[in-house]
Amino acid sequence: MTFFLRPSRSFFRLHVRSCHQSIYSRNSNPRSVTVDLGQKKLEITSGRFARFADGSAVVQLGDTSVMVTAVSKTKPSPSQFMPLVVDYRQKAAAAGRIPTNYLRRELGTTDSEILTSRLIDRSIRPLFPAGYFYDTQVLCNLLAVDGVNDPDVLAINAASAALALSDIPWGGPIGAVRVGMVDGELLVNPTRAEMAFSSLNLIVSGAPCSQVVMIEASAENVLQQDFCHAVKVGIKHTQQIIRAIQQLVQEQNVTKRTPAKLFLVPTQMVEHIRKLASEKIYGVFTDFTHDKISRDEAINKIRLETEEGLKETYPQAEPFDVTESFNTVTKEIFRNLVLNEYRRCDGRELTALRNISCDVDLFKPLHGSALFQRGQTQVLCSVTFDSLESSVKTDIITTALSGVKDKNFMLHYEFPPYATNETGRMGGLNRRELGHGALAEKALRPVIPKEYPFTIRVTAEVLESNGSSSMASACGGSLALMDAGVPISSAVAGVAIGLISKGNSENNSEIEDYRLLTDILGIEDYLGDMDFKLAGTSKGITALQADVKIPGLPLKVVMEAIQQGTVAKREILGIMNKCIAKPSENRRGNGPVVENVRVPVSRRARFVGPGGCNLRRLQAQTGVTISQVDEESFSVFAPTPGAMNEAQDFIGEICKDDQEQQLEFGSIYTASITEIRDFGVMVKLYPNMSPVLLHNSQLDHKRIRHPSALGLEVGQEIQVKYFGRDPTDGRMRLSRKVLQSPAATIVKTLSEKQSISMGSNNNPTTDADS
Repeated sequence: MTFFLRPSRSFFRLHVRSCHQSIYSRNSNPRSVTVDLGQKKLEITSGRFARFADGSAVVQLGDTSVMVTAVSKTKPSPSQFMPLVVDYRQKAAAAGRIPTNYLRRELGTTDSEILTSRLIDRSIRPLFPAGYFYDTQVLCNLLAVDGVNDPDVLAINAASAALALSDIPWGGPIGAVRVGMVDGELLVNPTRAEMAFSSLNLIVSGAPCSQVVMIEASAENVLQQDFCHAVKVGIKHTQQIIRAIQQLVQEQNVTKRTPAKLFLVPTQMVEHIRKLASEKIYGVFTDFTHDKISRDEAINKIRLETEEGLKETYPQAEPFDVTESFNTVTKEIFRNLVLNEYRRCDGRELTALRNISCDVDLFKPLHGSALFQRGQTQVLCSVTFDSLESSVKTDIITTALSGVKDKNFMLHYEFPPYATNETGRMGGLNRRELGHGALAEKALRPVIPKEYPFTIRVTAEVLESNGSSSMASACGGSLALMDAGVPISSAVAGVAIGLISKGNSENNSEIEDYRLLTDILGIEDYLGDMDFKLAGTSKGITALQADVKIPGLPLKVVMEAIQQGTVAKREILGIMNKCIAKPSENRRGNGPVVENVRVPVSRRARFVGPGGCNLRRLQAQTGVTISQVDEESFSVFAPTPGAMNEAQDFIGEICKDDQEQQLEFGSIYTASITEIRDFGVMVKLYPNMSPVLLHNSQLDHKRIRHPSALGLEVGQEIQVKYFGRDPTDGRMRLSRKVLQSPAATIVKTLSEKQSISMGSNNNPTTDADS
């Protein structure tokens, strides 16, 4: 019998590259390098794991290790864009845990994983060559997590090393560090315990020559000068990581592959379109009466006319070449208008804001609402209060990695298709919406009171979008919070800064000339080189996010963008303060209420009920949420004041009898028997109290099996002594036995036995009788 082995896909893939060095042999030379980051050492290794990947690297800090692999196809993708996929997945085994879902395995991605994937993507995407349309996948695998050092920054460095050590065309390497600030001192890659006291959480990715590629930051009102200093410190340390990766690349003698085709537009076709349509496109961009829709329609009309004329000259032209040639000319004219004439397509100055209007208290039933309009970007924000039990509970893996257990403030961002005059599928959450919402949430979180009796949810729904909707969400969220009466420490505003630069060709990454644009439009974001979002209060910065579309920005440009954004932020705050300057003193009358009620220990069992049935019935009937604070206190959250009144009546009915009579420890009281049971009698000390069990063991010194042995009856009054409450269940401790004389009981018992004995003598029995 003959067996035929089916060759794997990797066999064909390697066979295609037979003219080059084998992937396995190229990646089978283990090497490592160590980077000193202050008192910590970051180790980068390659050549030991995942050697079939185009590139693989492991980065370790402390006992946290992250492996990242990079694989790119050699056949072009049918999609006409850079098809890069970055997946960062948290592994339960790396944290020494087992997932809690019933399958006990990793299932869907969490918010934390998606946000970290976006961090890596934004750091590495700008360095791929233009026109490189090859499916590329970067996978991040957590090998071990010590709970001290966060793996997210390590994953960025590992992705950089994996791409740099592969033969994939890429303009790296890059380096990334986290910068914290504790008591005014900057810490590079701080531990999780240090971050708990840090007023700054800054992640910065840098390229060679101290260029900035990506910034992600949240801060507790950090001053502008302190923030700028933190960015400079972070970039300084990224250069050490970059040099270490470059050393590995030199030792491994990496040679980048030559793509079969780079999808670049033909020069002749671009020149032909420039002659056909330049004046018409320039006329649209200098007509300041256009808005977003009319401008897009005008440009599309020119596009269709130009494409018809182009087909006569180039009948065999590919659709991609035609479309991209027109886009190239359009982008060139738009950028030159800003660079050479200092003009923007809507007529504004480079540092001018769009018209801003604000409104609050739009809908009375809502706990708080606001509408923020900036140009043609419109965001409706609403605030909802709920119980602390409604706070977000993170999964155990995120908790093990980051220490975040729950949060009682959240902002959810929604971007429906009608916001840009489009149709699309509703439902679900894409990565863009999650990232924009997380940024706006970071901007507002520092001003939320630390101890607040409610969980707060801000919903930001984009109704119209023409640029910077995430920063509009931060502004609208701040207004809605003040309208809802949340005592935020200060108003928050946000703005987006754009960049148009010259000299960023594929062969020249140095910026020769540039213009920074305040409050950018959607088209300025799309055709520009940077989307720099800054949010904060009048005092300092609370959030910052920089997405760069070119291989890197000089620090000088970043510092100017922070300064320009700070000036715009203050101007926006002045406009917002005219609408509402401080939080409303009183919350809505129909808003939720939280009160602490005291339930004596003696009533706790009845208040809760068997198996918690009373609590469940109370919550079902009134809609309240009850949680225990301490031994005698419960926190009651009610969605409306009416529900709170119902709950208080219910609780008062249960607890009122303990407020009628005060009993003194060790005193003797007259108790009335209400019921005879096999194991004791139920008694009352006063009319409106609940019956209390007096056990058989406390009725008399002698052991009895039933209260009838003592001649006790319902309605009979007996003397009992009060010994306080049982510390475990709060029940009264009563005793009749201690009031009975032991000697009298013994004499009585002996006399009864003697009477029985005498009766036996008077009536003798025989064995037969017995």
